[in-house]
Amino acid sequence: MAGATQSTNQPAVPTPIGIAESSFVHDRIVPLLRYMRRNRLLVVGIAAIAALILTVTITYMFYSQDNLYDEPTGVSEMAKELSAFPEIRPSWNPWGEFPLGTDPQGRDIYAGLMVGAPLTLRVGLIAAAIGVGVGLVLAFVAAYAGGWVDSVVRVIVDSLIPIPGLLIVVLVATAINPGKGISVDQMAFVISVLAWPGPARVIRSQVLVMRERGYVEMARMSGTSPLGIIFKEMIPNLTPYILASFVASVSGAILATVGLEALGLGPADDSTLGRMIYLNIFYGTVLHGLWWWLVAPIAVLVVLFVGLFMISAGLDEVANPRLRRRV
Repeated sequence: MAGATQSTNQPAVPTPIGIAESSFVHDRIVPLLRYMRRNRLLVVGIAAIAALILTVTITYMFYSQDNLYDEPTGVSEMAKELSAFPEIRPSWNPWGEFPLGTDPQGRDIYAGLMVGAPLTLRVGLIAAAIGVGVGLVLAFVAAYAGGWVDSVVRVIVDSLIPIPGLLIVVLVATAINPGKGISVDQMAFVISVLAWPGPARVIRSQVLVMRERGYVEMARMSGTSPLGIIFKEMIPNLTPYILASFVASVSGAILATVGLEALGLGPADDSTLGRMIYLNIFYGTVLHGLWWWLVAPIAVLVVLFVGLFMISAGLDEVANPRLRRRV
């Protein structure tokens, strides 16, 4: 008995810092790395988008800032933009003056890509953030409130999804500053007009299933407020679905942006990727053999779409355990 009393009264020995750090690495970092090894789509998608962002960042650090152009808006800027010879072929030398050549106006195509890629991605991010945000709010209001509120939201969403989105976007774009073009932020708002019905339907279906789960019922019986249940119980479990919807919305917004700009309804003063494609159509690059000017923006768009698709597919695997693969 005495020995037992002495053993129970002994002070607890603190865990060394090194053991705590190794436990954190073993419990958190190692399983994450193992899962990332299985989810190769997510890794490849993130690597593709990160490589594009890194290329733009390095270009802004080391490439001549005079060549990182926007569309000319004045006579002096026009003279600066047209200082090079037109239709110079790609030099295939990354350290050359014009690695991807010049367009018929003598502007640096590589510089246009480095300016246009962030602007195009910016439109997609803004439009997706607005669309998913509105869809998330409507999904929770409809699914959690139920009744006539859910019926009204469901009818509106089901009515808007079959409507051709490009037609509505064209009508809205032509109504904003007719004849003068729209800005990048205005175009992002235009794209977001019909970016919310899809996320609203997907997230609403998940909330309808989740609100019947046991842990939600326990939180409700314990007196947790509806907002507390939404932010503490539902949203953390819906994070993979929300992220997957956001990435898919970014891809859809970029596609709508390129389609809108190819019709000549995009920003007239910003060198986006869609603007470059519109200028290719305007100057007839296919007929004149200026293949390098057309291939450049298409290649960047392919990297964007493939990367975003792989990230969305990888997040879908995170959200759906049935899709997870074992090594």
